[in-house]
Amino acid sequence: MSEPQVKVGRLVCVGVGMTLGSHLTPLARGHIEAAGVVFAGISSGIVELWLREMHADVRSLQPYYSEGTSRLTSYRAMVAAMLKEVRSARWVCAAFYGHPGVFAWPAHTAIHEAREEGYAAHMEPGVSAEDCLYADLGIDPGTHGCQHFEAGQLLLYRTRLDPAAYLVLWQVGVVGDRSLARFSTGPAYRRVLLDVLARDYPQHHEIIVYRAATLPLQAPRGSASRCTSCPRPS
Repeated sequence: MSEPQVKVGRLVCVGVGMTLGSHLTPLARGHIEAAGVVFAGISSGIVELWLREMHADVRSLQPYYSEGTSRLTSYRAMVAAMLKEVRSARWVCAAFYGHPGVFAWPAHTAIHEAREEGYAAHMEPGVSAEDCLYADLGIDPGTHGCQHFEAGQLLLYRTRLDPAAYLVLWQVGVVGDRSLARFSTGPAYRRVLLDVLARDYPQHHEIIVYRAATLPLQAPRGSASRCTSCPRPS
C-alpha cells in the first residue's frame, strides 16, 4: 500500500500591523524573509517598498482592484494568484495590513482552500486597527463590553445592539454599497446609518471617527462629535 503523497507547497498569511515598521512581529518578519514569494495585500506603495527590503519577489495584490468591479471578483483573483504559487510547490507568504484575519476575506479563503487541497496553511496575528483604537482612545473592552459590526450590516439586517456597551463600526466610508464595486459612498448613505443608530442611541450620543496612524511620524486621527442631527424615532 503506497503512502499518501506529501504536498510541498505551503501558505502563511501574516499581518504587518498598522504603523510602518513599528508593529511587525519577529515571527511575521521571519516568514516574509524565508518565503519563496511574498504577496502584498497592502494599499500603500511605501509599505510595499519596505517589504521589498526584506524580500526580492514581492507581488502587489492591488492591481486586482478596479472601480466598478465587485470586490468579491477581485478577492477571488487574489486567492487564485496565491494558490497558483502554492500548487507550484512554493512557500507563499501573504502580508496584509493590520491583522490578516480582520476584514481580509482573501486570507481566510486562501487558507481554507489550501488546507482543503492538502497543503499546510496558517495565519499569524498582527496588530489591528482595533488594537490601536483601544490604546489611542483609552478604551477597555472589559469595562462595558464591546460590539463590532461592519457598518453595512446595520442597514441590511435587524441587528440587536446593546447601548450600554461600546459600539465599533467598520467601513463606514462604503456603508450601503451592496454592489461591492464602489470605493466610497456619499453622505446620504451615512444619513441612513445615523437614522438606524438613532433607534437605540440618544441624539446627543458621542461619536468618535477614528483612524489609526500608518506612518511613524503620523498621529492617530480621532475626532469626537455628538449626533445632534439624529432625530429620535416617534
